[in-house]
Amino acid sequence: MAFESLSERLNGVFKKLRGKGKLSEADIKAAMREVRMALLEADVNYKVAKDFCAQVSERAMGQEVMESLTPAQQVVKIVNEELTKLMGGEEPQTLHIKNKGQTVMMMCGLQGNGKTTHAAKLGRFYKAQGRRPLLVACDIYRPAAIDQLRIVGEQAGVPVYEMGTEKPEKIAKQAVEYAKDHGYDIVIIDTAGRLQIDDQLMDELVRIKQAVEVDETLLVVDAMSGQEAVNVAKTFNEKVGISGVVLTKTDGDTRGGAALSVLAVTGKPIYFQGTGEKLDALEPFYPARMSSRILGMGDVLSLIEKAQTLQNDKEAEEAAKRMMANKFDMNDMLTQFAQIRKMGGASALLAMMPGANQISSEQMDQIDEKALPHIEAIIYSMTPEERAHPSIINPKRKRRIAAGSGQTVEEVNKLLRQFEAMQKMMKKVKRNPKGFMRGLGGMRGLR
Repeated sequence: MAFESLSERLNGVFKKLRGKGKLSEADIKAAMREVRMALLEADVNYKVAKDFCAQVSERAMGQEVMESLTPAQQVVKIVNEELTKLMGGEEPQTLHIKNKGQTVMMMCGLQGNGKTTHAAKLGRFYKAQGRRPLLVACDIYRPAAIDQLRIVGEQAGVPVYEMGTEKPEKIAKQAVEYAKDHGYDIVIIDTAGRLQIDDQLMDELVRIKQAVEVDETLLVVDAMSGQEAVNVAKTFNEKVGISGVVLTKTDGDTRGGAALSVLAVTGKPIYFQGTGEKLDALEPFYPARMSSRILGMGDVLSLIEKAQTLQNDKEAEEAAKRMMANKFDMNDMLTQFAQIRKMGGASALLAMMPGANQISSEQMDQIDEKALPHIEAIIYSMTPEERAHPSIINPKRKRRIAAGSGQTVEEVNKLLRQFEAMQKMMKKVKRNPKGFMRGLGGMRGLR
């Protein structure tokens, strides 16, 4: 989970502050020293960490904190606001897409950071918005690079323009002409990378920008490379000129220093974050939401959006009706598990919930994602009648289900107990739906 170690450290700092009641200047200075160490350990740029802590200290020493009845909460509020500002502000930065003509995007970066895959992800992202994207194969050096783009393009449902091993600038120019003639409104150019920055790579990117009018030059950087990602971004910006960053592998980086440093060091925003290997694992980068997740306030909005993309209004309405009529059965349970898997698994969902930073990495690891297939195997071993009416499952049926699923009778009993607990919860909701909705409404304040 991104920022996991930083989140744990900051939670420890704020816990100490909450235990003090009134805060003195010495308390705030001591807390800021710990915050700075936490940022540095998360691979945040030294100057960025230093300036950030100075800004928070200046605000925390003010009247709003010192005279507050809840000074620790005021400090958390200030840290949240400054983190959001550091990563780009309240609203996410969005790419400027022309209403008429072609918007040309050039993907650049070092080899192995995911340019080709994220070119296809971007194509898929904009296709879902009703656009007509075209991928362009300008990596003529890496073995099978064109084949890879063709494969991921096909998976994303986005066509690929290629001209073999012609000069990249010529391919780019011809591709833009092709897009004009065939009605493609977004052109995404996949360029070559290198294992390290060199003049040959930079010259090629400059020649492409001279051959075609590039609207967005997007640097693809690996979040797991930490501070090195920021150095790469700085160099590319100085030599080629980038408009923004696509940060990949944010699901695997526990430190997150790159996300906190890129804008401050380069002046260029993070537009998107890659959150997994699948082609739908690309999200706009929301600084405010990321800051909330770091501080354990959750990211309920992203959680809701994920759910909405996977379930249409009619499906949601039908599911709600079944629940309210107390008709929730094992088939519905299977459907819920499928939704959880599509949304990244139980641990990914938990990371978006308020208070997630109070769960240790060891506890997070204990969430057994492998349990879902075992539970599904148990349900699939039931007859249609047993799935619809689990109450008829007697000891004899339990033994048969256990044998058919390769699980133990104890595991079957455990699942049935969980199902009964869910049914009881549904009955409570039915008896007092307004009270239930008021409880959910209380989560709004956690945004």
